[in-house]
Amino acid sequence: MLQREPIPALRPFVSMLWASEPSGLAAGGTVYRERVLPNGNMHLVLRSSTRPLRIFDNPQDRLGSTFDRAMVGGARAGCHLREFVPDGVSVGAELRTGAGMALFSVPAGELAMHHTALDDLWGAAAMLARERIFASTDPGRQLDAFETILAARLPRVHGLHPAVAQALACFRESPSVDAMATASGYSHRHFIALFARETGLTPKRFFRVQRFRALLAHAASHPTLPWTELALAGGYSDQSHFNREFQAFAGMTPGEYRRARPRFPHHVPLATDMKTGQFRASAGSHGTSQ
Repeated sequence: MLQREPIPALRPFVSMLWASEPSGLAAGGTVYRERVLPNGNMHLVLRSSTRPLRIFDNPQDRLGSTFDRAMVGGARAGCHLREFVPDGVSVGAELRTGAGMALFSVPAGELAMHHTALDDLWGAAAMLARERIFASTDPGRQLDAFETILAARLPRVHGLHPAVAQALACFRESPSVDAMATASGYSHRHFIALFARETGLTPKRFFRVQRFRALLAHAASHPTLPWTELALAGGYSDQSHFNREFQAFAGMTPGEYRRARPRFPHHVPLATDMKTGQFRASAGSHGTSQ
């Protein structure tokens, strides 16, 4: 797995680029599922595999929804499940707030809570992008091509709305939506609609997801620290509040999450229950950093 920051021109819109090889974690090319936890950002992924990607609503969903080999994952405030197929390579980008209009000419709110085929956003350019990226088998050159393609779309961008940019810059010190709306000069309703249009989530939901994301990062750095201490450090009012939020975003309890021991904080692989044939969170398995 190769990860790196993008070139300077892309950094206002892209926080991280990555390129992966077929995973050796699933022996024999076994297909498995993983729970992908929200982090509040959008993701763009292009895959060389000829096998389509499948997304599932819950562990009992055996059919799922099928997507092609290039897609955008919108901002989410809940987890989703995806089928991991270790038979190809992928490149991807974690996108910053404002990238929806910048790279796709679509408000983030229209992409939120679901996946969208890149063909629907870029047309024939999506297929050409895949061909250009995977013309090389070297991950570094693949990312070079990916960056060039993304940077070429920037002349058509619209910047992040100043009111939303101001709210994002100040939310850690003053996460009050009322205060942000007042500072923006817009009505409370107009500010919320504007924020959701730019980020894909309402202000309260966006900040809840960011708090959850920070908590997972803290938990990954302190794997033996009790959840009570992590919850307190993360700004949760009490243990029941923390448990409710964790269940809402992760679809599992903090204890189940820790027992699964995910390799990456936002990816929790599911294992097959041999008796029922259904999927469940697995202990000690590994995910991918998408």
